[in-house]
Amino acid sequence: MAPKLVVSCAILFYLLFFCGTSSYAAYSINLIKYGAKPDGKTDSTQPFLKAWAAACKSATAATIYVPKGRYLVKAVVFRGPCRNRITVQIDGTIVAPTDYRALGNSGYWILFIKVNSVSVIGGTLDAKGAGFWTCRRSGKNCPVGARSITFNWANNILVSGLTSINSQLTHFVINTCNDVKVQNVKLYAPDQSPNTDGIHVQSSTGLTITGSTLQTGDDCISIGPGTRNLVMTSIKCGPGHGVSIGSLGRDLNEAGVQNVTLTNSVFSGSDNGVRIKTWARPSNGFVKNVVFDNIIMNNVKNPIIIDQNYCPSNQGCPSQSSGVKISGVTYKNIRGTSATQEAVTFDCSRSSPCRGITLHDIKLTYMNKAATSSCKNVGGTSRGVVVPKSCL
Repeated sequence: MAPKLVVSCAILFYLLFFCGTSSYAAYSINLIKYGAKPDGKTDSTQPFLKAWAAACKSATAATIYVPKGRYLVKAVVFRGPCRNRITVQIDGTIVAPTDYRALGNSGYWILFIKVNSVSVIGGTLDAKGAGFWTCRRSGKNCPVGARSITFNWANNILVSGLTSINSQLTHFVINTCNDVKVQNVKLYAPDQSPNTDGIHVQSSTGLTITGSTLQTGDDCISIGPGTRNLVMTSIKCGPGHGVSIGSLGRDLNEAGVQNVTLTNSVFSGSDNGVRIKTWARPSNGFVKNVVFDNIIMNNVKNPIIIDQNYCPSNQGCPSQSSGVKISGVTYKNIRGTSATQEAVTFDCSRSSPCRGITLHDIKLTYMNKAATSSCKNVGGTSRGVVVPKSCL
């Protein structure tokens, strides 16, 4: 009996690990098979949710495939946790309803929440935000507006090759996440569209944003409280309000920002280049260990700026001073042209002066002449050639 038992076990082993290997292949889900129609008119919200449910419960890695075409989707939540990795491969365009009110007051259009190991590859999001912007400008009673794609409480996320156009508000939000890679995304909105930030990050750790083009009506990238270990490289920004750390310090108890790097990037026609902005009010927040390196400024209004006296409409902060402590910020190899005479502005807090600011090899001109700089409540050093002349 023993020899037969050995043979039977061998056969079972073969069937499980060789003939059965196909069961370990990625599970592919075509959105069309779940009832979606690529006509841009038929509501495909439920087919998306059904496809997500199938992928989420799959014991093996799953891919949701969105073929070419236009798919109408209302506000939708993709919720985890799920059993395995999910890839959303988009070859088509996901469009929001023409009536901006259809997205409601939730604040989101496409929301991923409590998910791990999710990739969103390719595709276009068209939020059709123009109607909402018109409502905002008119002063009418408008919805709160929707961010196009949001990740909340998510880990090990990849977003690659995504294009987002005409978001009602911020295009892409990363909130309370770990290990997020964003690469080769393109985010577009007119330069006068209100609050259409490109990427907003907050309360998140371990982030990389690379090879992306951001043309918006607000910050290209905004960095909020609690952001740590963020690397940005090969960013093209403009129009827009630049790459901004802040605004910070709105609240007394607020997580700090640290270990932020921006390299090898180009700003063109933006209102700001690299900016740190804090409210002029008490706070125990901080900014430390920041590097801006190898950056080109093309006709940028405020290429280098720290503004610690942010107080919109003079509400809640007049005559106060920012408590956010800014230290260890390096500006290196930044060159190009300023659209205003003052190219370097350090307007720091009188109660918490900026410390450890370094200017290293700066060359910024205004109308083919040397620009100017100004310093308030700031300490630091200059190295190499610094134009405009350093006021540190």
